[in-house]
Amino acid sequence: MASKLKRVTLDYEPRQWQSEVHGAKKRFNVLALHRRAGKTELAIMELIDDAIQCELEMAMFAYLAPFFNQAKTIAWARLKSRLAPLEEAGAVEIREGDSTVIFKHNGAIIRIFGGDKPDAMRGLRIDGIVIDEVAQIKAEVWYDIIQPATSDRHGWALFIGTPNGVNLFSQLYYKGLKDPAWQCSLWDVYSTEAIDVDEISRLRADMPPNSFNREYLCDFSAQSDDALMSLNEVMVSMDKMLTKEDVAGSAKILGVDVARYGGDRCCIFPRQGLIAYKPKIYLGIDNMTFAGHVADAINKWKPDMVCIDAGRGEGVIDRLRQLGHVIIEVNFGGKPMDTHYVNKRSEMWDAIRLWMERGGMLPDIEELKVDLCAPTYSYGNAQNKFQLESKDKLKARGLPSPDLADALALTFVYPSPPKAQLAFNGAVIDHGRGRKSTGDYDPLDRA
Repeated sequence: MASKLKRVTLDYEPRQWQSEVHGAKKRFNVLALHRRAGKTELAIMELIDDAIQCELEMAMFAYLAPFFNQAKTIAWARLKSRLAPLEEAGAVEIREGDSTVIFKHNGAIIRIFGGDKPDAMRGLRIDGIVIDEVAQIKAEVWYDIIQPATSDRHGWALFIGTPNGVNLFSQLYYKGLKDPAWQCSLWDVYSTEAIDVDEISRLRADMPPNSFNREYLCDFSAQSDDALMSLNEVMVSMDKMLTKEDVAGSAKILGVDVARYGGDRCCIFPRQGLIAYKPKIYLGIDNMTFAGHVADAINKWKPDMVCIDAGRGEGVIDRLRQLGHVIIEVNFGGKPMDTHYVNKRSEMWDAIRLWMERGGMLPDIEELKVDLCAPTYSYGNAQNKFQLESKDKLKARGLPSPDLADALALTFVYPSPPKAQLAFNGAVIDHGRGRKSTGDYDPLDRA
């Protein structure tokens, strides 16, 4: 006698915005959503739907939150609740021990992970993953672990979260806006209809504007009040339209930052007056090889001044001097020219901000946006002086070392008054200023 099949419903009726997102899904998807929009519910149902329909052998789907306990509390509880009818019908096995659901008809798996234990995902093959609260996920978790795990079977990824300044989430969001292969959308509190209008009015009146704009309007530029540079300021500088002719009379300065650790980047950043050109970036390179690249850049561009971080650049500096180049050795922790600042690094970074206000042009590079907008500043030190957030504190917040921005800062070792000339070790440096801006000229690639 044939067995009777039981129809089971999971009782999910998506809101209008959820339906649009489900229908527009691509391989890579970035969704900026306000608090209490229903993003976790959407994510869980996307995982369930794909797991049920998947015909791949040993399919693996995953949900990742910044912390494993957070994922267990939020997503695991909801996932089990949604799948209760299927468990009752004997269609799935729910395993508490490793937070895993197994679909018996095809062997597909949904498993919960935490960003605080990323090594648990190493070596897995992932056919689809939801990454929740992406702003709190370290970039290397995506680039070094998850993305490779999706590559062999072209697994999909759904990045969801609420904006929180400049980080992996903002980087992926702006990348997605430019790439037609990505689905990228923003849903603020007025577009989802998830919260009634009276409550929205109460929240707006009760919260600081920056907080409301960030949490409910999904404004990536609504950073904390102690951020040195805003995303809007940086993006304006990246939209400038200057040419090399506009700064022809200005000093050419090369800033060189040498990697501190294996995951950091070596960077050569050329700047002339109001134009900062596209930098050269190197990862996993030894000092002698990097010194060769710097020497090549000096020979091609013939800068008036070359400034190198002395913290990890001693070998690079020594080699370049051996080759006959004049180098300015800069100690980030050294004494600033202006006693308003606690150290030289703080002074140089604030000089970038002031240069942008005067119309400085930046190359449009996502990594540079993150580098420039990430650090905060404070006066909370014994001297009550301006102090930029350290690299170590940035890394503790899950942000990368701002190597590109440090290299740019090294081009601001000395102030550049208009039309002034400064003689340094026999090199005459013209500090004229330009007027407009374009990023199509790469001085380090010039023959």
